[in-house]
Amino acid sequence: MNLSSSAPAYQALAQSYGRMYRLSHLQSMAGWDQAALMPPKANEARAAAMSEMAALLHRLRTEPELAAQMARADGEPLSEFERANLREMRRDWQSVTALPESLVQRQTMARARCEHAWRSLRPANDWNGFLEVFADVLDLAREEARLLADRSGLSPYDALMDRFEPGMTSVQLEGIFAEVRSWLPGLIRQVVERQRADTVIWPVGPFSVERQRALCERVMRLLGFDFDGGRLDVSTHPFCGGVPEDVRLTTRFREDDFLPALTGTIHETGHGRYEQNLPRDWLDQPVAQARSMGLHESQSLSFEMQIGAHPGFVRRLAPLLAEAFGDQPAFEPGNLAKLLTRVKPGLIRVDADEVTYPAHVILRFEIERPLIEGLIEARDIPALWDQKMSELLGVDTRGNFRDGPLQDVHWPEGLFGYFPCYSLGAMYAAQWFAAMRREMPDLDARIGEGDLSAVFAWLNDRIWSQGSRWSTDDLSRRASSERLNPMHFRRHLESRYLAAT
Repeated sequence: MNLSSSAPAYQALAQSYGRMYRLSHLQSMAGWDQAALMPPKANEARAAAMSEMAALLHRLRTEPELAAQMARADGEPLSEFERANLREMRRDWQSVTALPESLVQRQTMARARCEHAWRSLRPANDWNGFLEVFADVLDLAREEARLLADRSGLSPYDALMDRFEPGMTSVQLEGIFAEVRSWLPGLIRQVVERQRADTVIWPVGPFSVERQRALCERVMRLLGFDFDGGRLDVSTHPFCGGVPEDVRLTTRFREDDFLPALTGTIHETGHGRYEQNLPRDWLDQPVAQARSMGLHESQSLSFEMQIGAHPGFVRRLAPLLAEAFGDQPAFEPGNLAKLLTRVKPGLIRVDADEVTYPAHVILRFEIERPLIEGLIEARDIPALWDQKMSELLGVDTRGNFRDGPLQDVHWPEGLFGYFPCYSLGAMYAAQWFAAMRREMPDLDARIGEGDLSAVFAWLNDRIWSQGSRWSTDDLSRRASSERLNPMHFRRHLESRYLAAT
């Protein structure tokens, strides 16, 4: 990035944010290590160290001189990218200066302790034990929400969601989810009934972790992940972490079933490709960050669902499975395609198929919004969870906290407002591929021939390389000629699961 001498205030800002980025690099790596490699007895010391780093970064991000420099930079001659970068700096400033340093430190400690406790409380099905450590996380999240709402004029929940999905409001989201709710349960029933007559051959294990890992890394390379700038590890909850120059992906393995690790890795690879292809000349600046987590999830779901379950990609995947685990009938491409598109209402969100997945997200949104706004308390969650799982998916979760409200790491880590991004991402992914097919009528034939270059080039040009240059709506219009339109998601599901074969 070239810094103009005719814009001294902007130049000073860029240098400050570059320093913060480099410190955030270390913070990201400490967080990845905490989840993937750190021994349990190190948790308190790591939590204290991360709390100290969070406080330091908070002081740097709230330095009073930054506001004065932003005001002066407004009048300087800036390029389009620099102007967008200044906008993102100001957005960060408005958010972070609403929170006192003491709150940031207390949150970091509370979240680290709760997440660490959750790792053992979940397998023990210990909801009451979780409530004890979760109380501080929830109280602090509510305090954060109130402060952000006071600053932004948004509702408390919207103020938290705005951290992940700028510009999206719960009123908009309610409209989108109400539309999905109107047709999703019926679609699930139709697809389940239609698939009832299918003959499906299930893979025969066990599947060694060593072979699964080798397979996952091979598929990551097939999908273009750069191992010179990243790696794959194991964690309790799969995630993509690190920084664009050093992307850390994690997955988790089961010896009785290789599909969760494989599909989870493909999902995280989508995140990783996005990170590795953000605008390289601007990486230490806010404008180079992913625009929103909904857009980030659109990349992981483009990889997992749009590509990963595409019949053409499945044909390429099938021989890799036979090489990894030995040839068996389950790996025949037609059967493998059935396995990857099997619809069955279940307990676990991360293992859900793409048809039932939105129900899991809607459920969490309908619980965490009133939870943050004080309309319900944490003790009310299990009853609401049981009711909504029965209503949306016909699944009984009574007494099963491990596979119910304890299954996700998001609430222990205080990530309220994140869950909607998953379904928004699925909708954007369907919209991106609808736009690709309009522009490239032979796209499906190319994928069938094993050529993914057109997909990657389109995503790089329209999404990855743009960073936060545009607002989410503007980026969507530039990429696909319209803002988010959930109709594309419904058409995708109906085409894949209900169209005549």
